[in-house]
Formats: sequence, structure tokens, C-alpha cells
Amino acid sequence: MAVHGISGWLLNFSSTYIRHVTCLSPIGFLQARNYAARKGTREKARKKKVKVVVQKLGFMAHKERKAVFSDKRNKAKQGNIILDDSKKPDPLDNVWIGQFHKWKIYSFEEAIQSHREIHHPTMYNLPNALLNAFIELDMQGSKKTKFVPAFTRIACVPHSFDHGQSRKILAFCKSPEVQQIARTAGAQYAGGKELIKQIQSGEFSLKEYDIILSEPSILPDLLLIRGLMRKNFPSTKLGTLSPDMNMLVTKFLTGIKYMAKPQNLLQSYGTIDVTFGTLDMDIKQLEENFIAIIKDVDAAKVRQSEPFITRIHILCPPTREKFKVNFEQYLPESSALKKEEEEEEDESEKPDVVIASH
Repeated sequence: MAVHGISGWLLNFSSTYIRHVTCLSPIGFLQARNYAARKGTREKARKKKVKVVVQKLGFMAHKERKAVFSDKRNKAKQGNIILDDSKKPDPLDNVWIGQFHKWKIYSFEEAIQSHREIHHPTMYNLPNALLNAFIELDMQGSKKTKFVPAFTRIACVPHSFDHGQSRKILAFCKSPEVQQIARTAGAQYAGGKELIKQIQSGEFSLKEYDIILSEPSILPDLLLIRGLMRKNFPSTKLGTLSPDMNMLVTKFLTGIKYMAKPQNLLQSYGTIDVTFGTLDMDIKQLEENFIAIIKDVDAAKVRQSEPFITRIHILCPPTREKFKVNFEQYLPESSALKKEEEEEEDESEKPDVVIASH
């Protein structure tokens, strides 16, 4: 009796379940689905039917192919530019891998002596090799979306040397005496009002000259040809306007031209590679040239609160050896620090106030 009871219960349960799931029709049982199809199945099926056409590149030269691959590698290495090595551990031995440890900071004299040992006659045998300063810059502007653009300047160094740079100088002077001083100092051509008239008539071309200098007395007459000069128009901002023509010509004739270039992948990081002397020069002369270049670069900064120069290495080609130099001592004190020090001195000089208690 128990077996018949269980079988009856199962039959009754199955019949009620079928009534809910299926419905009767003259053809037979039809299954009624009460859920939607999975979303995106038709789109996936259409995408599978679409054939992917592989575009075949034509012939590419070896240099072009190499440039394409180098650009891809540079994009992958964008985040590997290290501006600060202060977080790296200190070396434990006297031999270490510079990539994974803090760089040793040399004094200027130690760096020069090290390069002189490398260029000894028993090694490279180049006692008059050129010394270069590789300067790393923080090109971030006043806003996060603005950066310092590439710029070119000429730094006046106190001790001249053969740096391999040649430039033609044109000087505008009012009196014949000053014109003779400019020619004696090294200017290729010097003239006054007659020269301005020749330029207006097209008899004299300004394209041959790299730098145009002037004294303030002839500046009103130069306004007539300002459109022809454009960016080379003499001004105090460019440093091409001064009453001392001898100093002005000597500065731009013996000065060192350098260019600050932001990196293609990281615009907030820029570099300058500039020559400041030769190995056979006196260390004091080299140091004075080095200080003059650092001060000239620091004068081009936009933000006064943040340091513009982040790191400096001294190199001496053809060797790849470079020495990190302590350059902060050569930087001029910022106006903000001076103001803070003056305010602290003023506060210390004020007399103490005594509050009477009743």
C-alpha cells in the first residue's frame, strides 16, 4: 500500500508541473519560454562573420623601420625616467651599480680631477678635451597643463676658449667712434643711420648675420626697420642693447650658446648639454665658467618657488664616464628666501611685549 501511495503522489506532482510549464494544442505539447535570450549573442555572431583585413605595409627602409620600433620602445620607457635618486639605497661597498643605488655626489674639483685621470696619456691621451655639463631641468610650468617651451640662450663666460661656435655680429652705433670700437671688438659690420637707409632700400641684407646689437642712442631710428628684424630686434630682455659696445660684442662673440630641450615623451623633463671649458684650463677658471652657465640657466626659470635645475653631471667625451656634481652652492639665493630671512630678523629685533596682569 505504501508503494502505491508514493507512485500516486509522483504522478499527481508531475501532472501539475507539466500544466504550468506546457500548454495543450491540437498539434501537441508546445513549450512556452518565459525568459529572454542572452544579450549580445547575435552581435557576437555578426562579428565572427566579419573578416579582418590585414593591411600589408609596403617597402620600408631600414632607418625608417628602426625609427618606428625605437618610438615604440620610448613610449614603453616613458615612466622609467628617474629625476630623483634620493629614495634609492646607499651603496654598502666601494663598488656598486649606479642604476640601483644613490649616485655619489662629487665636488667640482673632484669631478675635474677624475676626468683628467681618465684622459691621462696612458689612457685616452686627450689633455685638452672639452668639458660638458649635462643639466637636467624641471620644465613644469605654473599650471599642470603648461610646460616651459624649448629655449636658446647665450651665456657670457668670464674665460673664453675655443668652443667651436662661430656667429656673425651686426652692430648699430650712432657715432663713428663707437662703430670703430665695435669692429675692433670683433663685430663683422657696424653702421649708423646710413646703414638703416641701405636696409630700407634693400641694398643691405640682414639674413647673413646671426646677432644684431645696438646702443640705446640709435634705437629710435631702428624702429623704421623693426619689421625686418622681427625677433632679432635689440632689447634689454635679449641682452642685445647696451651703451658699452665693447662688452656687448665680446659677450656674444665669446659666449656659449646652449639649448634647453624638453623630452618628447615627458614634457616636464628637459635637458641641456653645454660646453664650459677644456681639461687643460685652470680649475678656478673652469669653475667660474661653470657658475656663469648655471646662473644663466637659473635665470630662465618660470616658477620661483620650485628648483628649476634638478641635477648636473660633468662629462668629457669621448669617455662615457659622468660625475654628479654638487651645484646648489652656486645657485643665487631666491627672493622668497631673502624675504623670509628679513622677516625673521625684523621679528627678532622687535622689543618684547609685557602684558600686565591685574
